[in-house]
Amino acid sequence: MGDFSNAFDLFESLFDGFGGMGGMGGMGGRGSRSRATEGEDQGYNLVLNFKEAVFGVEKEIEISRLETCGTCDGSGAKPGTKPSTCNTCGGQGQVVSSARTPLGVFQQVTTCSSCGGTGEISTPCGTCNGDGRVRKSKRISLKVPPGVDSGSRLRVRSEGNAGRRGGPPGDLFVMIEVLPDPVLKRDDTNILYNCKVCYIDAILGTTMKVPTVDGMVDLKIPAGTQPGTTLVMAKKGVPFLSKPNMRGDQLVRVQVEIPKRLSSEERKLIEELANLNKPKAATNSKR
Repeated sequence: MGDFSNAFDLFESLFDGFGGMGGMGGMGGRGSRSRATEGEDQGYNLVLNFKEAVFGVEKEIEISRLETCGTCDGSGAKPGTKPSTCNTCGGQGQVVSSARTPLGVFQQVTTCSSCGGTGEISTPCGTCNGDGRVRKSKRISLKVPPGVDSGSRLRVRSEGNAGRRGGPPGDLFVMIEVLPDPVLKRDDTNILYNCKVCYIDAILGTTMKVPTVDGMVDLKIPAGTQPGTTLVMAKKGVPFLSKPNMRGDQLVRVQVEIPKRLSSEERKLIEELANLNKPKAATNSKR
């Protein structure tokens, strides 16, 4: 469990942070003088277009965060001054309050509000007003991996606010929002597309160009394709977020277009086709 110099050190480490015994401030325990604290996490909203989310992109973004004050080097004290012991907590950084209950007297240890838990009172730095940090803008390069989607969250370590008193910085969390494509729709790692096909092409079969994230690609429409049929374009979908060398598919739903109006010649030809098909239908029914 570590090297403890005496039994009290061990006891204090076990109960540190609990309200009634935190730091044992009322019993001669160590205070929190100049205790370092970790910086807060930062958030950033990043908007991507459809293809940027599919294939990934490198973006340069500008963030605003708290950085260590260069004037006081993060101490929060005016340069050239010396801190004095806090009179409120006596340098412990904690104050003890007692409350009498039917079960006895309970003590609660809280952080000293006068010194913020440092145990010291200093003349505040004129640059950071005693916080030890100042807000600055920074541009960072962000690599967005292939396959992200709206709601994806990227974590950039140590790019959040600086910590106090030499504490470690927080992290930057980038929330992704993806703009929809007017034609292609996404379903996890698959891409959906509705393809309109002339009824003659659906009967005879054809090859037509359809849009994909890779550009226009030839798609074979087999003869006799029925309305609502889904054709699969393998590996034309979205890369897997954890395995960018693998991709989903593009699913093409065929919508057969039936004309509402026919020319007299078209009508005549279709009627002839219908008459040719009647004997077949009658023969099949007799069988």
